[in-house]
Amino acid sequence: MVDKKIIEIVDVIDTSKVFAKLSDSQSGGICVFVGAVREFTKNEKVMSLEFEAYEQMALREMDKIAINAIEKWQLNSLIIQHAVGFKKVEDPVVVVGASSAHRDACFEACRYLIDTLKETVPIWKKEVFENKTVWVSAHP
Repeated sequence: MVDKKIIEIVDVIDTSKVFAKLSDSQSGGICVFVGAVREFTKNEKVMSLEFEAYEQMALREMDKIAINAIEKWQLNSLIIQHAVGFKKVEDPVVVVGASSAHRDACFEACRYLIDTLKETVPIWKKEVFENKTVWVSAHP
């Protein structure tokens, strides 16, 4: 059973604290993925992104993802954080992480966490370019 499970919608992601949140005496592996605002999308310069979430449903979906990952990979710790609001280029907007006894489990869990979050969690982003804005759904 996981000792630490952190699932949050936040205004700011502090990546410097993620390792401490995932560190566990039973874990030989800790894996973290951080998604950030990139400068170009489809050859267009990104000025900023804005994220909105249906918070109650987003947290519920994130918890389902976490429970599935914990059971499948026997994780000791897990974090899923997604930021909302205005974000500039290079700002972190999402972090997922897992710790487990062995590295394979935490690598696989991390991939599952970010891929499933992007498919199922109701979070939307608005891309602000130099000459236009575009709302992009989190769901393909």
